[in-house]
Amino acid sequence: MGMTAIEKILAKNSGQELVKPGDLVVVKVGTAVLYDNNFVPSIWRDILKVYDPERVVVVFDHRVPAKDIISATAQKTGRDFVKKFNIERFHDVGAKQGISHVLVAEHGYALPGSVLVCGDSHTCSAGVFNCAARGTGAPDMFYAVTKGETWFRVGETIRYDFEGTLKSPVSMKDVFLHIADTYGSHANQNVEFGGGALPSLSINARRTMTTMCAELSAEFATFEPDDVMLDYVRERNPAPFEAQYPDEDANYLARRTINLDKMEPLVALPDTVLENSQKVGDVAGTHIDQAFIGSCANGTLDDFAAAAAVLKGNKVASNVRLLVTPGTQNIYLEALRHGYIETLIEAGAVVTNATCGACGGGHLGVLAAGESCITASTRNFKGRMGDPDSKVYMGSPATVAASAIKGTIADPRDFVN
Repeated sequence: MGMTAIEKILAKNSGQELVKPGDLVVVKVGTAVLYDNNFVPSIWRDILKVYDPERVVVVFDHRVPAKDIISATAQKTGRDFVKKFNIERFHDVGAKQGISHVLVAEHGYALPGSVLVCGDSHTCSAGVFNCAARGTGAPDMFYAVTKGETWFRVGETIRYDFEGTLKSPVSMKDVFLHIADTYGSHANQNVEFGGGALPSLSINARRTMTTMCAELSAEFATFEPDDVMLDYVRERNPAPFEAQYPDEDANYLARRTINLDKMEPLVALPDTVLENSQKVGDVAGTHIDQAFIGSCANGTLDDFAAAAAVLKGNKVASNVRLLVTPGTQNIYLEALRHGYIETLIEAGAVVTNATCGACGGGHLGVLAAGESCITASTRNFKGRMGDPDSKVYMGSPATVAASAIKGTIADPRDFVN
């Protein structure tokens, strides 16, 4: 019996020839990413040893620069930990700053065929690199850091084959919303992506898809390897790796084809993305107070370009706050060099430093009771971005930018050809 890509990765790292759905596997952890929330006083436990400092990455991203005493204390604890164990892959506030999952991609920390864990739920983002990447709880993170291993239950896998070509300004965020709306929850399941359209999809576009799979409740999300991805990793990390390809006779719970030519802008209504999206035209005119572009899913240079294309020559409506947050400081710098920042600011946007920021309702854009926001971030749960009485709609960066201009939810195709 053949194995899927994720089954082969788990088998390789557990020393087994074959794993199948239902198995419990203990696997070696190639990379463990600790972030600032791990160091919060109520969560942190002193780690007496580190299995291998070269396998550990420490990132401050959720509330940086520190917004209050708790976050400042957590970051001080993290800095002390880094010094104690000589952790070289450390991303403090400053030039190396950014959101953990984006930094993992930027620096090639997720090697194909390996296992990566992090305490944040959107760790599945790194699956774009043919890596078994998953968010875990704090105790499991501390165990992975000290012992160099963790365990998983093997789930069944659903395969999505992308065919055709996206028609701008439609993006992979719209494709994700289509999958979430059409097929709903993927709890206890893995998701594997591939298909003939793969060469036309940028790493950023693919990473948007794997990152958002956390909202499907998927266990793992991964892409079938191709030269574009393999070359991307090799350019950023010289370490050897063994990519894992699905077997031709791999056993999938379901195999579905997504025709990218037929995709159109969608908007998820508040509180969930599962079976809860509508065509943008059906919700056009809905009032908003805030518009947000950012997060580990949509704070890439591609997203800045998409927003700038819509906003160029236009102005943000007087009743709307448009906030834009880059995934890393490097992305911020590249957006500056391309002129995107100038376009956004001239239109009336506020561009923040690289951080999770408004996405999690922690800082830099918290919503008040009764306010509505359209976001190109990861999540639209009730109270996600502020008061539980606020509303969070979700769309692509282009849709968010168009809505900021109109002052109500709007179709980006009205602003770009």
